[in-house]
Amino acid sequence: MATETEEPTLTVDELAARAGVTVRTIRFYSTRGLLPPPVIGPRRVGHYGQGHLSRLALIEELQHQGMTLAAIERYVEQLPPDLSAHDLAIHRALVASWAPDSAEEATRAELERRAGRPLGEEDIDRLAAMGVLEREAAGGGYRLDPGLLRLGVQLLDVPIAHETILAARTVLLEHTRSAAHELTRLFRDEVWNPYRERESDPEHVAAMKSLSAHMQPMVVQALVTAFQRSLKEELRAAFGQEG
Repeated sequence: MATETEEPTLTVDELAARAGVTVRTIRFYSTRGLLPPPVIGPRRVGHYGQGHLSRLALIEELQHQGMTLAAIERYVEQLPPDLSAHDLAIHRALVASWAPDSAEEATRAELERRAGRPLGEEDIDRLAAMGVLEREAAGGGYRLDPGLLRLGVQLLDVPIAHETILAARTVLLEHTRSAAHELTRLFRDEVWNPYRERESDPEHVAAMKSLSAHMQPMVVQALVTAFQRSLKEELRAAFGQEG
């Protein structure tokens, strides 16, 4: 598996194929500042890496949330400039948690193209256990969750027992569900109920519409920041890490 310290090696065509977008889209995003520039190699050929893939996946998820391009630009501008590909993957996973469940049909060839690598039967079994895909009974195809595919493929090469990965997933689901419950309760009691009492106030109605449009990205960013800080503190306490 490629590490984040390796040099970018994907051409713009390869990046487009891996991300499922067009070369024109990549160049458009670059002109809007949504993607960092490529590393220029021999013969002035630009090369892209995992960070570009992760950023494209995040943009795609924000679009699925219904955010406009201008809103996505504002969101991306607020991200720390030194985020790694894994940090971006965490952002995307949390953003995806707001989206309704969706599944897409794919052939084995399409699945491997989107995964960016060949997949053996053991790989397919692990992805199925993680909830990334399901085998279709007829036709030999798959139903996959595009929001989980890239992260699931990355986990295939993590040197951790599969049971441990599933246990970690359970912990994350339980705690994020608890956080979502408390945030929903807080929003209902402190924001929504007072709003219903003032529905005749046009200014308050406009403020509520604006809040609804911007609340999800704001909460996602807050959750990511809090999780990263807490995880760093826990790791330092457990293993005596510096920094």
